[in-house]
Amino acid sequence: MKRLPLRHSYPAVLGWLLWLLVVPAVAVAQGATTITGVVTDAKTREKLPFVSVSVPQAAIGTNTDQDGHYTLQVPAQYTAVVFTYLGYRSVTKAFVAGAPQTINVALATSSSQLGEVVIRGSKPPRYKNKDNPAVTLIRQVIANKPQNRPESYDYVEYDKYEKMTFSFSNLSEKFKSRKIFKNYQFLFKKQDSTAAGGVNILPIYIEEKLAKEYYRKNPEARKAVELGNKQVEFDKNFIDNEGLSTYFNRMYQDIDIYANNVSLLGNQLLSPIADNAPAFYQFYISDTLRQHVPQLIELSFFPRNKGDMLFAGKLYVTLDGHYAVQQAHLSVDKRINLNFVKSLDANLEFALNPDQRYHLSKTFLGIDFGVTDKGSGFYGERTVSFQNYRVNQPAPESVYAGPARVALADSTSRRSVAFLEQNRPDSLSQVERAIYKNVDTLQTIKSFQRSLTLFTFVLSGYKSFGPFELGPANTFYSFNPVEGFRLRVGGRTTPDFSKRIFFETYTAYGFKDQQWKYFLSSTYSLNGQSIYKFPQHLLRASFQRDTRIPGQELEFVQEDNFLLSFKRGVNDKYLYNDVYRLDYVHEFSNHFSYSLGFRKLQQSPAGGLYFRDSNVDTPGLINQLTTSEVSLGLRWAPKEAFYQGKLYRSPIINQYPIFTARAARGFKSLLGGEYNYTNLSLNATKRFYLSQLGHADVALEGGYVVGQVPFPLLDIHRANQTYSYQLYSYNLMNFLEFASDHYASLFIDQNFNGFFFNKLPVIKHLKLRETASLKVLYGGIREENNPNAHPDLYQFLQDASGRPVSFALGSKPYVEGSVGIANIFKLFRLDIVKRFTYLNNPNVAEWGLRGRFKVDF
Repeated sequence: MKRLPLRHSYPAVLGWLLWLLVVPAVAVAQGATTITGVVTDAKTREKLPFVSVSVPQAAIGTNTDQDGHYTLQVPAQYTAVVFTYLGYRSVTKAFVAGAPQTINVALATSSSQLGEVVIRGSKPPRYKNKDNPAVTLIRQVIANKPQNRPESYDYVEYDKYEKMTFSFSNLSEKFKSRKIFKNYQFLFKKQDSTAAGGVNILPIYIEEKLAKEYYRKNPEARKAVELGNKQVEFDKNFIDNEGLSTYFNRMYQDIDIYANNVSLLGNQLLSPIADNAPAFYQFYISDTLRQHVPQLIELSFFPRNKGDMLFAGKLYVTLDGHYAVQQAHLSVDKRINLNFVKSLDANLEFALNPDQRYHLSKTFLGIDFGVTDKGSGFYGERTVSFQNYRVNQPAPESVYAGPARVALADSTSRRSVAFLEQNRPDSLSQVERAIYKNVDTLQTIKSFQRSLTLFTFVLSGYKSFGPFELGPANTFYSFNPVEGFRLRVGGRTTPDFSKRIFFETYTAYGFKDQQWKYFLSSTYSLNGQSIYKFPQHLLRASFQRDTRIPGQELEFVQEDNFLLSFKRGVNDKYLYNDVYRLDYVHEFSNHFSYSLGFRKLQQSPAGGLYFRDSNVDTPGLINQLTTSEVSLGLRWAPKEAFYQGKLYRSPIINQYPIFTARAARGFKSLLGGEYNYTNLSLNATKRFYLSQLGHADVALEGGYVVGQVPFPLLDIHRANQTYSYQLYSYNLMNFLEFASDHYASLFIDQNFNGFFFNKLPVIKHLKLRETASLKVLYGGIREENNPNAHPDLYQFLQDASGRPVSFALGSKPYVEGSVGIANIFKLFRLDIVKRFTYLNNPNVAEWGLRGRFKVDF
């Protein structure tokens, strides 16, 4: 691709970027001259962004914004201003002190840019860090990071305005002229062909937020007080507006260049000023801006390996002893292992504090998405501005208390929108203002409503009928060895039915066992909000009669999902369960929660499963096992975030741990309960981000059963006989193969994000990603729960030949591991799994191939 001259490097797609240096207080006190104007290219008349406008003698200045505009306040004693821009001749303009005036300037290109210079010679020297002045400079930036971060102050507060827009992009004239869009022509917009997203765009979404944010170092506290917000509102029967907003904000996070890793689209890219950046980036000094105040060094950087998850771009570093980043331009190479991203541009601006350090003043992030480079896609951009910055001025103690993000107590939706419109720091463009109106108009068109109905049903699996939703569709049909062909239909109420009472139900029928199954739950919200909304405070009563495989626990899917009907090996050991439950759940704003529950469970064996004791006096089959238990659950998930919508809530994985503890006490003779026991369990999970080596998901778990119980009441370890790769199940363990009354386990799932594949010829173009996992389980059964020592306990299972198929773990652990390839066609992961221990057990496989669908950026 032809490289454009520098004056085109950051066109209109970079957003509305304004550079403002604070005028010294003494100069303001003496009066100032306000100068405004526009800077253009003398030949093309194109408006020039980021031109330095300064008064060197006064140590003040600003930069032009994206449209070439600038505003500068100059102390009364100065009467000249200097315009400088890389590749252009500098211009000095005189003005009359004391009177506001407009100075428009046309800059001519310098002679060095008029001709092309071709240099031929020997191969350039190999890049190295040693004796490289650029690397010496970046090490100074790294060393000074602590003092240049906001966290170096005891207190910080500022106003934060966010604006996010999305459009369908690069739409061809043929696409626009299709008959289906006959009534939608008002939506299409034209834009500059050099802008990201192509010529034809269809703006569909805009969201604005205004907040006051506070930071306190000791004790550390962060608080955001929402002052106003406004977003496009789609029909709530089709689109979950809150969930849409959460998803977009997850994609477009704040860019903290001073952090070692920058979170972007659910991935982490190594910052160019990370502690170990010189090991992964190449740095070059590309210019010195001597007339800028303070003097700046332009530092260009590129990945050493083009396929690694790294940025390319420029840093402007101050030579005032602070070595602060005054401005940063970031992009990514198309060869980077990042899915669906056609282009990415980020811009960060920093403004001067009174103590001569810098704070973030404005950021822009624009990403053009698409399956192919030339096809239509999706373009989104987010602009954030930080104003009224105050440091080391503590707010009242009450400000830092409570949840990390709150809305004003007296705010309403209408007041919030009005406040934002009155206090918005940047005015909206004509296209942005039209999005609100156009989406409202779009939703009145019947063909659009029909398309949206189909789209939401395919994506969510539910069909909305106002107060009730029918679904999920993937459970309507399934099959298994016990029930045979199984049909199911169900649904749930929505907030349109009631904002306090929620019902969920289904009924199913197996054509082989000729039995009906059903479920009904009723949930009452004790805090008057949706039971899916954080924080939950609810009371739920439910009854379920259905089949279940002991030890099968699947992630985010129903057990009767059609795709999970396909299983390996013998998988006919089922239970008929009657479950009566009463649950109380209380979540707190600090993400600590507890739950109290009562459960009566009646388990009846089915298929190849049986309950039988070996008592010599009265041997025989047992038709039903009944237990009654009360439970207490504790959970703490600091800084947990959710994709949270009208009728769902899915956790967003981040770097913070999650701790859970549960204690269940069974009572004999309570509502038919047959055993006294206590079941204790602890679990801790955490994602570890390993920079260029990707991330590792780690889980530690342990459990202990107190009391003498039959094997169905032991901890039956999570097995998986489906062909789906399950992260927290043992993928080569058979159902009911192992049970324990005490155990400890470790799960590690490592995703290398293509760190090794990106360096291999040919393979690197496929953008594949490497995975590896290890699962270790220690456990056992005490003598009191050993059925061989206690004939009145249920026997472990045997097959038709009398061979045991259920076991207690011995002195060695159960171990399995896998290596795999992820991101196959950008949506599939395939693992080769190996089982290392207990290979002599019946019907086990030493090797297996497991797959998993997952769409990631």
